[in-house]
Amino acid sequence: MRASPFNGAPVNGAAAPTGFTVAGVPGGHAAGDAAGLPWGKPPQPGRPVVPGPVAPAAVPPGPVPPVAAVQPGPVHAVAELQPAAVRPSVDPQVARELKRQVAAELHQQLSRLAEGSTTEVDRATRRQRGRALIEEAVARWSDAYAQTHGIPPTREQDRALSEAVYDLLFRAGRLQPYLDDPEIENILINGCDDVWISRAHQPLRQVPPVADSDAELVELLQDLARQHGGGERSLSTASPMLALRLEGGMRLQAMTEVTPRPYVAIRRHRVASATLPEMVKLGTVDSTLAAFLAAAIRARKNVMITGTQGVGKTSLLRAMAAEIPPDERVGTLESEFELWLHTLGHLRQVVPMEAREGNGERVDGRVAGELTIGELIPAALRMTLSRIIVGEVRSAEVVPMLRVMTNGEGGSMCTLHARGPHMVVDRIAELCLEYGAHMTDSLAYRLTANAVDFIVHVSMVDETAVGGRRHRFVSHVLEVTGLGESGRPAMNTVFGPRADLGEPRAVPHTPPACLDDLRRTGFDAGLLQSPYGAWTAPLALRIGGLR
Repeated sequence: MRASPFNGAPVNGAAAPTGFTVAGVPGGHAAGDAAGLPWGKPPQPGRPVVPGPVAPAAVPPGPVPPVAAVQPGPVHAVAELQPAAVRPSVDPQVARELKRQVAAELHQQLSRLAEGSTTEVDRATRRQRGRALIEEAVARWSDAYAQTHGIPPTREQDRALSEAVYDLLFRAGRLQPYLDDPEIENILINGCDDVWISRAHQPLRQVPPVADSDAELVELLQDLARQHGGGERSLSTASPMLALRLEGGMRLQAMTEVTPRPYVAIRRHRVASATLPEMVKLGTVDSTLAAFLAAAIRARKNVMITGTQGVGKTSLLRAMAAEIPPDERVGTLESEFELWLHTLGHLRQVVPMEAREGNGERVDGRVAGELTIGELIPAALRMTLSRIIVGEVRSAEVVPMLRVMTNGEGGSMCTLHARGPHMVVDRIAELCLEYGAHMTDSLAYRLTANAVDFIVHVSMVDETAVGGRRHRFVSHVLEVTGLGESGRPAMNTVFGPRADLGEPRAVPHTPPACLDDLRRTGFDAGLLQSPYGAWTAPLALRIGGLR
């Protein structure tokens, strides 16, 4: 076993990083060979040369070279192209070795601090002490490397190594640069070396690996689960699925054991603190529809926001919640916090509730320790709440949600996955049938007719494959007006698209039956007279629409 370059002892029982394999030659580099530093490690044989989320070490002076053009197509299986020189790239093996050493030293320090204390060491203290230990470890490593190879690392390279170790210890490791990029909407991982990202208005692009092995990827996910701090969340053989909220409000879903490799999907809400005026600027709604939705919230109408995945349902829900009077007491129920109404500051009294995953063991047919959204609703009703907002209705919790809407004061909201607005009623009925054997279609229809006032459907037209952009907008607002003759809820199209005008976005159609209720909150009914709404021209689409 080789000696550690730090203290002459092995690092956590592993071979110390005194030399690295570069260009197929193990055991270090020639003195003075700047390209031999671990920050500029070449790609493995047989793997395409791709730039990573951080730039290569050696960057020539002068202007940044132009980015290569990407040919259009449905999906680009190429590397993500980034501007040069954000920070030098780091050899993952070096960062992992230092992370293990610092973790052991940090554990010893925190254990000594905890002796004789009744309180746990807080997160800020852990990170502060960890940062100091990382700086010391990197300094020792750099000194040892300079003595061995005859060339010292630069200050920028030391800083990049320190950040990489810090990310591994306290954040998301090699995933962190992608999480820090506000333009990235989705990160899709199909095993450690098959990673894809999508930016706003760009197709999917493949990027370098985020781990050197699937086992290392699973270890990273387990570290993130331990850092979560919001209940018993883990990724293991007993618990092969993991759902987490990450720093910044991103949502992570991971699976292993039941899949051939670890699979991960991370989604970002790019509009973190939206309001309806901001939704107007983004083109999701026009000013007419924004005024209508604001009036519906003030009039305490129950609203269900529907659409497919990633169209902006949560952002619109957050924007509509900003219209709730600030002194109302509101409860939010979510599987992972995404609305963040308790942190945005508009509402003064928010009771945020997050579902809890079980520990993997089953007792009497259910997961021990699990607490679902449906089980949280009865407790929420005893919290003297004026409104309840469910981030996403996915299963049998739809029944208690509909009962809340029926029995409460009104003004509750939720989101629901549905491909089209006219599928929503059947989608609700499907979920109601999961509630129990006594539930029937007719009872589900009656619950829906009594509970829901408006269905707001959000659509997306994705033209990135043909050189366009992603258009997210409200396409329909349907008013539920009670049971119809067939025993199904009757619906009135208040806002909808106009194909004859080449307009897929929601524009006024028929005034709602509850128009007087909206007028009492200050809504101008004259806004519904324009067949074009407040749009100045039809949506500019590359395919379809009018020119």
